[in-house]
Amino acid sequence: MTTALSAIGERLEELSSRGLAHAVSRAVRDGALQPGVKLPPIRALATALGLSPTTVSAGWALLARSGAIRTDGRRGTTVADLQDPAAGRYRRALERQLDFALDLSTGIPDPALLPNLGPALRELTTAGIPGSYLDDPVLAGLLEVLKAQWPYVAEELMVVDGAMDGLDLVSRSLLRFGDRVVVEHPGFPPLLDLLESIGVEVVGVPVDDAGLCPEPLTTALNRPTAAVFLQPRAQNPTGASMTEQRAGDLAPILTQAGMPVVEDDSAGAVAASAPISLGQWIPDQVIHIRSFSKSHGPDLRLAAMSGPSELLREIIHRRQLGQGWSSRLLQRVLLSLLTDPVAVAHVDHARDEYTRRRGALVAALNARDVKVASGDGLNLWVPVHDESAAIVRLASQGVGVTPGTPFDVLAGGGGHVRVTVGLVAGGYEELAQILAAAANTSSWGSRAR
Repeated sequence: MTTALSAIGERLEELSSRGLAHAVSRAVRDGALQPGVKLPPIRALATALGLSPTTVSAGWALLARSGAIRTDGRRGTTVADLQDPAAGRYRRALERQLDFALDLSTGIPDPALLPNLGPALRELTTAGIPGSYLDDPVLAGLLEVLKAQWPYVAEELMVVDGAMDGLDLVSRSLLRFGDRVVVEHPGFPPLLDLLESIGVEVVGVPVDDAGLCPEPLTTALNRPTAAVFLQPRAQNPTGASMTEQRAGDLAPILTQAGMPVVEDDSAGAVAASAPISLGQWIPDQVIHIRSFSKSHGPDLRLAAMSGPSELLREIIHRRQLGQGWSSRLLQRVLLSLLTDPVAVAHVDHARDEYTRRRGALVAALNARDVKVASGDGLNLWVPVHDESAAIVRLASQGVGVTPGTPFDVLAGGGGHVRVTVGLVAGGYEELAQILAAAANTSSWGSRAR
């Protein structure tokens, strides 16, 4: 670390976060800092260079966002290898080596269950021109419909380009390098990748059938925490939905801690459980995101996001510096789908059909002693004896599933695979037999035990 400190100090021309970022970048370009080199801790670097820890943290955040450095919690921060970037959790979860006869690894909705866009598109004659670039970014009619469907009375509501866009805006606006955040275990790989790219410390708290577990959450919040991220219903991958009882248990814990709580309702209208938000209990802390990808189509790229004005102010400002607003053309399509009785009935049918499919495969698996929670949503979290062996066995039979490891935040969670049951319209007994055999496979070359 002494060598790294010297390399940075020799190139530091300006005592600011940007000056520090430039010094590290120059040291990397000059070859003085090689990929994989561990960088000094923030306080040690601040003391040696005569900077404040806040300035160093801000400089580290600039470097992390550019991909120049990587952080790994308590194990420290290292120089990234820009020629060979590490595969993120999301890529590891979805990267396919084969084309499967039955690919249940994707997490996407069934195209046959998406509403028909024809009537909505026939209403469009022009993309429209705003009166100015500072017009209200949300269509007035859409805003009223969203407010009527929202699970609590929100102070402010905006439309973003999908749930991950909302999570990205929230994370990059409210979090800084070195912040500590709480997430669900198991969690959603794209969110975990996003948080790690910013350079925050990710702390996992287990999820059970009723949602985030109160006692581990209390323990996790004993240390300063910048935000809590959770999925209130149809949790991906477990399918768990937060109950009102659990929400009531979590609210005082979160009130005492006082940080923002970010909810990602990714299943939206195709979740069988009723809409729920901690915003009913702690509206001043909650940012609630509802996606329309699973219910109305991933390529609409739309989600709605609510929260108190104080929390959303920085997010709105950041968005105005970029895309400004989500396409009003797409908002008009969504408004039509949310108000057309035929489209509404189609989405209701899709929700019921996903529930039927999930229930049928869960029952067939449970009958074969593979215990899977009934839950909600498009995915099943299936326990397996040996994750790698199960995936290989299924692949040999033409079935693709998602490995569970990229979803794990805590160690020792046991092996799982995620199965997108929403894509399975029939043949549940046969599929359950294949999955059960794979779940009981104990090693690469063994037979089912």
